[in-house]
Amino acid sequence: MQAPRKPTTIVAAARPDADPAYAGIVPPLWASDTFRWDDADTKPTYDYARTVSPNRDLLCEALCELEGAAGGVVTNSGQSAALLALLLLPAGALVVAPQDCYGGTYRLIAGLEEQGKLRAHFVDMLDDAAFDAALAETPAMVWLETPSNPLLRITDIAKRASAARAAGALVVADNTLPTPCRQKPLDLGCDLVMHSTTKALNGHADLFGGALLAREEELVERLRWWSNAAGLNGSAQDAWQTLRGLRTLPLRIDRLEASAARIAAWLDERAEVLQVNYPGLPSHPDYALAARQQSGPGFMISFRLKDADAVAGFLSRLRLISLASSLGGFATLICKPATMTHRGMPPEAQAKAGIHPDLLRVSVGLEDADDLIADLSQALEGCRSQASG
Repeated sequence: MQAPRKPTTIVAAARPDADPAYAGIVPPLWASDTFRWDDADTKPTYDYARTVSPNRDLLCEALCELEGAAGGVVTNSGQSAALLALLLLPAGALVVAPQDCYGGTYRLIAGLEEQGKLRAHFVDMLDDAAFDAALAETPAMVWLETPSNPLLRITDIAKRASAARAAGALVVADNTLPTPCRQKPLDLGCDLVMHSTTKALNGHADLFGGALLAREEELVERLRWWSNAAGLNGSAQDAWQTLRGLRTLPLRIDRLEASAARIAAWLDERAEVLQVNYPGLPSHPDYALAARQQSGPGFMISFRLKDADAVAGFLSRLRLISLASSLGGFATLICKPATMTHRGMPPEAQAKAGIHPDLLRVSVGLEDADDLIADLSQALEGCRSQASG
């Protein structure tokens, strides 16, 4: 039996044999919206690009090998991938999800609950009693997000997935932050793994995309049916471009993570900083679990300043780091989740989840870590000078 290939090999060797016309090393972009039939009764492999696309298939093959999936679907956004997972459920089904999940996930699940299409129970995934009580309600789906966005809390995937599946629930893991270079949820017992390919998988901050991949073939067919029926499939152009970005994913993750570890340790020593959330810090409450479950702590950091009133001034003084609400790209971005990424989450839900109004989230980019630290330092010192003056 052939050993699984390493991520660097998977992304570099993603089908240079796929150009049937000219044998190009880079697979071509098939931009056509429709394909010719040999006769009216024999359906070809590719007939209509909303339903099937060679470029989506090439990207999906690479993602499935990275995640160890049987198959899946490439969608037009991360939110489309999340919606696709929920379309698998019958009307009125219960979804158990993290109370500190990504704001778009919260908005989607809560919005569908308001329409009566499903029931939602947002729970602290680190609380055994709360999770067991939620399972007693017989959910149809359990949604995991680890590390969580933006608090970077770590959920024990194997433990939660085992219990959820024993209770009859489908288990979905959002693996956008760690990427398959650092975490493999399907290997830990999940049924489905989703991505916003907009983020680190593409890595160039220039498109939208998503993916939902399944461990078992039976689920793959259902995903394909619903994605086609609902019009959620991604474009050929975006799939082609995402595969191009994917080629450098392992290299980028190594660089992003190395810089993030340095910056998190530096922030943790600053007198102006109240708290740093980063799974690679020994002070992180889930440090041991993260080290066991992930092959690295990742490129995301969140932190709070001791002086909450200094946040606006601190953000305004940053020169290299941009105030923006995405993550996983080449540039370092900072945001205030309460008013940006989690704006759609009501204040009371934010408070319950621990998303404080002064919490800041950093997606570390490819800039030199020394330059990033210098930018953070001058912004912090500027706030301190203003306060003392």
